[in-house]
Amino acid sequence: MQQNIKKNVDQKSIITEQDKKNCLDTISLTKLEQSYRDWLQLASRSDVRLSRTRILLLFLLIRYTGAKLNEILSLNLFQDVDLSDCHISIRDHHSKETPILRTIPISHSLADEIKLMLADPVFSTSIKPKFSIDPGFVRRKFYERSKSCGFDKKLGGPEMIRKARAVELLKNNIPMPAVQSILGHSTPNLTKSMVSFSEIEIQRITQLFMEGESDRKTSARNSFFGKIKVIEQGDILTRLEMITIDGFSVTATITTGSVSHLGLKQNRLITAEVKAPWVVLQRIINSKTISCTAENQFDGNLTQINIGDINTEYIVRISDVTELCAIVTTESYRQLSLKTGDRIRALFNSFAVVLHAG
Repeated sequence: MQQNIKKNVDQKSIITEQDKKNCLDTISLTKLEQSYRDWLQLASRSDVRLSRTRILLLFLLIRYTGAKLNEILSLNLFQDVDLSDCHISIRDHHSKETPILRTIPISHSLADEIKLMLADPVFSTSIKPKFSIDPGFVRRKFYERSKSCGFDKKLGGPEMIRKARAVELLKNNIPMPAVQSILGHSTPNLTKSMVSFSEIEIQRITQLFMEGESDRKTSARNSFFGKIKVIEQGDILTRLEMITIDGFSVTATITTGSVSHLGLKQNRLITAEVKAPWVVLQRIINSKTISCTAENQFDGNLTQINIGDINTEYIVRISDVTELCAIVTTESYRQLSLKTGDRIRALFNSFAVVLHAG
């Protein structure tokens, strides 16, 4: 059984439990984003279209970087946004040298959209050198779009969009140091496994997530980000063990040909995904469960149950910042009789793990 490494991470430094409950989820954020795009398309005058394009861009930057409104308004898009390497530099404009405080990766699709906007000479002129928009005006437009979607207006404000991004990243198992780096928070006490990842590797892992998020080609709900620790190569099949940045060990078995095709080697950064229906749950009673052959086993607490007519979704928290999703038939849900708060072991076979090399 894979041993879970205990975390010493305080999630409160990023987001409160109350904020987690109140923030828009990914589906709602997507709906809100679409409302901005529809709103832009309805503009009949060129000056109105120009104004709405700027608001859309501000929303996209906050939505996908989690930066503060004042940080985005201070951006010089021609100096602080690298559209080739796909990252945004947040600077300290209170200092004469304006040093870079942090670098936030963005997806190629967002970089391409920004590039398309900047190709319009009228638009590019309107934001030189900075946006030069009243923050109060921006907030009012954000509130309007939120209300148009039927949400509480404050949930669509810049500050709450930033918090929603933090929640979204954490729910997608993005490592805590990466989320803190994106948001500009101080780094917590790290486990030994976290220290073994360099800042460049943390940035790369974040970039892998950003690209997968913008061009998702899988329905897998569970993602792990880390690097390869062990490769045991056979004639037909190869066993790989990866260590995640927050200390979990995940084992995968793939064809030896795939190892060569993906260019996998020790210390290579990688993403491992597991579909929710492949995750099996066992109740832990007196610290005991039924033995099984699944290589990947994680103990945690059942935090959420979403019951549907046909299927039921379970959310199991296996650490302060990592959750696993399992889906069973609703008939199985009735037979299991699990409830929130139960101690649970989540298991999946090494053959259920799909690897993505960035």
